Amino acid sequence: MNTDERECIFCHIARGDHPADILYQDDQVVAFKDINPQAPWHILIIPREHRDSLNDAAPQDEALLGHMLRIASKVANHIGIAKEGYRVVINTGPRAGQSIFHLHLHLLGGRLLRWPPG
Repeated sequence: MNTDERECIFCHIARGDHPADILYQDDQVVAFKDINPQAPWHILIIPREHRDSLNDAAPQDEALLGHMLRIASKVANHIGIAKEGYRVVINTGPRAGQSIFHLHLHLLGGRLLRWPPG
């Protein structure tokens, strides 16, 4: 599914055109609170540059993907959930629960997270 970047809510957030409760940002990513949290802490980490999903990541995106994971750890430490534990999830495609077609990862914590998640 190719999302038009002009219509993508995450692109609007990344550009600062749409409000969000931002916890971290740099030249590559933005981390902000999910408006429909599934845990006491539910943070989304998005690349500033649009990609529909993990399926659209290219070999040259490996550094960006690693950066996104590193920022998840940094944010988890900043909000105080790193020692208790947290989960990082990337939903890819509608059957996996992806509803916004802009690559993003979910950082979840602040409560016991059971397994399996589905």
